[in-house]
Amino acid sequence: MNSHLNKFSRSGLLLSMLVFAACAAGPREMPYPAFIEADALPDVFMVGLPGIRAKQLAGNPDTRRSSNRLLLPPKWTFGTGAAPDKSVEIYVLAGEIQLGDFKLGPGGYAYIPPGSMGLRMQTEAGASLLYFLDDANPASIIQTPMILSRDILNWQPISDDPNDVGVSSKELRFDPGSGARTELLRIEAGATRPWMQSTVAEEGYLLEGSYQHSECVDGKIITARYAPGGYYHRPAGAINGSLSGDSAAVWLVRTLGHGTTTVVAACTAQTPGPDYS
Repeated sequence: MNSHLNKFSRSGLLLSMLVFAACAAGPREMPYPAFIEADALPDVFMVGLPGIRAKQLAGNPDTRRSSNRLLLPPKWTFGTGAAPDKSVEIYVLAGEIQLGDFKLGPGGYAYIPPGSMGLRMQTEAGASLLYFLDDANPASIIQTPMILSRDILNWQPISDDPNDVGVSSKELRFDPGSGARTELLRIEAGATRPWMQSTVAEEGYLLEGSYQHSECVDGKIITARYAPGGYYHRPAGAINGSLSGDSAAVWLVRTLGHGTTTVVAACTAQTPGPDYS
């Protein structure tokens, strides 16, 4: 286990460089990762998972938290990269992996809590997956691994609020202690939403479809279209919304704490503004 920790420590400088690269992949006006195209990011080496190709979407070099898309080659075998102070989340995009005694195909999901020894992960023909390494949260209640498939869940409307018409979700994980949530969010074609602001940071990766979205930065509207592989990591307090989709879009969305979301009348400069660090 100590070898894992040493490996993560040696990768601190690399993480710092990759955070900059992720921000640079989006529009220059954005102070945080948004409108990122994962395919445009450089392939990088992850010390904790040798032999794979990775594209780091976002991360924090101080805590070694990171969000990544991994490409596992055929015949690859290793562990999940678990560590005492980190949780691991995995979502399979393509191919199939063997995780412990379980086989996971596209839409397969796993959560490995901090303190776990992790599980053996391998693939026969290769696979692509999302891989999230997060800091331990002492408020978390979920202390055992979770493994499931999106196919066993039904789409549920997120609320009966008129602002949420055409938006439904499949909840993969919710920890009532920490408030951490991972879900699939489906936005129907033509659905629009008002300007909104959340008290918690949020990240998302577009799995299917495409649509246009807007971010409000210091009172300026920045709009771009997401395609599959698109990614954002929006800080708490950031204003966004006014999306317009021409096809149904499915996102994987994550938040790491309890938060509330409110409707904002317009895109205006905030004082004080969001913490973009």
